[in-house]
Amino acid sequence: MSNSLALLEKYWGHTSFRPLQAEIIASVLQQQDTLALLPTGGGKSICFQIPALQMDGICIVISPLVALIQDQVANLKANGIKAIAITGGLKSNEISALLDNCVYGNYKFLYISPERLQQEIIQERIRQMHVNLIAVDEAHCISQWGNDFRPAYKNIHTLRAFLPSIPCIALTATATPTVVDDIIHSLHLKNVHKFQQSFSRKNISYNVYETEHKITTIEKTLRKYPQSCIIYTRNRKSTTTIHEALLRKGLTSIFFHGGLSSEEKKESLQKWLSGSVQTIVATNAFGMGIDKADVKNVIHVQLPDCLENYYQEAGRAGRNGDSANAIILTDEDDIRVLQQQFIQNVPDVEFLKLVFRKLCNFFQIAYGEGYDTKHAFAFYEFCKAYQFPSQKTYAALQLLDRHSIVQLSQNFFKKTTLQFIVDQHNLLEYLETNSSLNLISQAILRMYGGAFEQKININTAFISQKLGLPKEKIIAVIRQLAKDEIISLEEIKTDAEITFLVAREDDKTIHRIAKEVNVQNELKKTRVQAVIDYIKNRETCKNIQLLSYFGEEEKKPCGICSVCKTQKITRPSNELQIVIKDDILKCLQKKEMNSNELCSVLPYREELILAIIQLLLESNQIKLTKTQTYTL
Repeated sequence: MSNSLALLEKYWGHTSFRPLQAEIIASVLQQQDTLALLPTGGGKSICFQIPALQMDGICIVISPLVALIQDQVANLKANGIKAIAITGGLKSNEISALLDNCVYGNYKFLYISPERLQQEIIQERIRQMHVNLIAVDEAHCISQWGNDFRPAYKNIHTLRAFLPSIPCIALTATATPTVVDDIIHSLHLKNVHKFQQSFSRKNISYNVYETEHKITTIEKTLRKYPQSCIIYTRNRKSTTTIHEALLRKGLTSIFFHGGLSSEEKKESLQKWLSGSVQTIVATNAFGMGIDKADVKNVIHVQLPDCLENYYQEAGRAGRNGDSANAIILTDEDDIRVLQQQFIQNVPDVEFLKLVFRKLCNFFQIAYGEGYDTKHAFAFYEFCKAYQFPSQKTYAALQLLDRHSIVQLSQNFFKKTTLQFIVDQHNLLEYLETNSSLNLISQAILRMYGGAFEQKININTAFISQKLGLPKEKIIAVIRQLAKDEIISLEEIKTDAEITFLVAREDDKTIHRIAKEVNVQNELKKTRVQAVIDYIKNRETCKNIQLLSYFGEEEKKPCGICSVCKTQKITRPSNELQIVIKDDILKCLQKKEMNSNELCSVLPYREELILAIIQLLLESNQIKLTKTQTYTL
């Protein structure tokens, strides 16, 4: 283990391992199949990188996330370690050259996605490599019971078939007991050494607060705790909305989402990592590979879609071991939105069949034909032609892509971006003299907020549909605006492509994946319900609830979560409870009031008032109105 420690200090600057890292590394070095379940921030990558460096040959790393692959490869290269990533967008000759480097170039790591692993050229070249270890990152993706199931993960065992003597390490941060068993079975792990660190994070206070004033609650939290904070939202628009609201309140903030350029992401991230801004407001795409130890608060302003993702995101708080807070802010509408977004828009088997048939009709593909054909694809035109709801249809296409029935090109996920680079006064003057551009310019400003402050993604087909104008007209106008230096424009000129990976057999095509789709849809409902149960349960310690979900039994309440704190407040002073209850009811007899108003007029601590409001709601003595006030 002294050699392992020397490598840890040489390349990563640490002089000691985190819990279980040394034992996991020793298991791999003993050529044992190994399963490592470490919480977020537990240092999973070290567990395969260090033993791979100690052994002759190259380590094959299978990972589902391009961003995470690129981040790990960049870090290895920065440390002088030879690593290669084969991701999307590479031409066949480029892939061949990279694989040659892996065979002959003394490289230590080859990172690939599970989909890439299925390609014959990849498998053929791996047979020629001196492989020392197979590392399967985010291993829960192999299980149909896992929260991020990727069917391509099921084929990783083929790699083991032609490398039978090479040890395999599977790593994950979020796996229930059922998922753990499925990982072992699906990867054909033999005599597996299993290492599992407790999911308990004793320094994190898990909190759920009902509030009709989320921004106000965030402001109070940030002023109380001036350390670093992550605020998670579900969409890009919310990141900018919350960021701007924090700025108006005099707080320092930046936002981060997938629509930003690489340079913008790098600049925003650096400001937050350096501590020059307190808060980063981000979609849940943010966080993988980000290691900032002193995050005090992780705040979710919308409900997460599953407890697995929530645990990972919340676990980015308090990695330095100091006390930290994981906070969910919720109101009465959040549960409806969660169910609508993640249940009602989930495509069932019948909808998948319909979309696939219409997709074939759209491209005039005959029965038994279509295999390996590529087609330019206008998504909104397709939805309009068959009157399909766009969100559900998009989810259906992603399912077809995930199950290798069609392949969506990278450009399918890209959009044209623009930003107005003149102020509003100069824009109005320009449009007065260029009136033919006015309608489309104003439509863009109405449909896409923040176009003066930042680059925004636009969809020309969507604008065309809304205005009833040809798409070519929309494109011509934005090009003219760019030519006249009214906007900066990054135009995606190549059409999105769909490649059919199977021949058209209509319903038979979908029947092959129907069982898995049905299982996934039921699991999605179960996971969403688990989130709702977690939010609504005000009797059981939040830490106990989370540990129970992941199969750990814990009987002792944590004492620091929102449930435990409420019980501490209310349990010792029954007389005070009665007094506060009476005062709240007297206030509400006079008029409807929100929690901020009640806190401002009543002479008690805010947490006491909020706790009693919760008790009054649960006993149906008061209710929350549509205008987010309380009434009798």
